[in-house]
Parts: sequence; structure tokens; C-alpha cells
Amino acid sequence: MSLSSKYIHRLRRKIRIRSRVQGSGERPRLCVHRSLVQLSVQVIDDSTGKTLVAASSKEAKAPLTIDGAKKVGALLAKKAKDAKITKIVFDRNAYKYHGRIKALADAAREGGLQF
Repeated sequence: MSLSSKYIHRLRRKIRIRSRVQGSGERPRLCVHRSLVQLSVQVIDDSTGKTLVAASSKEAKAPLTIDGAKKVGALLAKKAKDAKITKIVFDRNAYKYHGRIKALADAAREGGLQF
């Protein structure tokens, strides 16, 4: 069974982005995962391979809309501030930077995170 070309193109985009975006202890990586059911984000330190902060639309009790993405971004920014994280690197994970992904990033910036 062969893989669809849409899936292969998405994987290539993901690999291309991850080759340029690398999180560290002083600037961890904000990784976004968007599914049909929920939107989840993690702040990851790639040098140790550990998740520092995580948030999801289920945790924020937010619908899977642009307003829900704003709530998730604000929740993540609050948790990151509590963990004393202010500067991050944004990993959009092969998703286009518009709609829910853009709303999440803007809400995280308004919450005090610097990209």
C-alpha cells in the first residue's frame, strides 16, 4: 500500500520546518498539534527531550474554533509564565499559519510569550 501524496508533502513540510526550528533550555520550542477533536500545544526543551508546559482545548474547555484557540494560547502563556518561560521558538508543525494556529500564536504573544 502506498502513501498518499498529500501525506508525503505534509511530512516533507514538517521535516523542513523542524530542521530550522530547534528548542533549547533558554528558548524552548512551542509545538502545535491540531486534530479534528482538539488543539494541543507543548513547550519542549529539545536538549533534554522533556515537555516543560502543555495545554489543550479539552483542558481549557474550549471549542475547536478560533476563539477556542485563543483560550488555549492564553492558558499556555499563563502556565509558561508560572514556569518562568518567556522566550520560545514557534513550531507550527506543517500547518499553515492562519486560522486557529495564528489565533493561538497571537494569544500566546498577548499573554507575554516572545517568539
